[in-house]
Amino acid sequence: MTGVVELASFQELMVRTYGARDRERGVPATIAWIAEEVGELSRAIRKGTVEEQLHELGDVLAWLASLAGQLGLSLDAAAARYAAGCPGCGQVPCACPAAPAAAS
Repeated sequence: MTGVVELASFQELMVRTYGARDRERGVPATIAWIAEEVGELSRAIRKGTVEEQLHELGDVLAWLASLAGQLGLSLDAAAARYAAGCPGCGQVPCACPAAPAAAS
């Protein structure tokens, strides 16, 4: 495994690496790519190896960094919402009432 990467550094690296392409592609296409990558992550979780899961998780994170860059937003700022624990109740672990199970 490689070294630790901070969110801000990762986002800045993705902007330097892919920023021009990302801006040309635009936000709607980036959202479509994120959706596709989440689908690939889902498949890897259900049927893949740990290595495949890690690969797809990285791809999802890279596309989120791309989207954040296009929107002029910070992944660090987005993650800060959870810095004190659950944003709903402020507790760790969350003490919010559990959501009901989805109906089949």
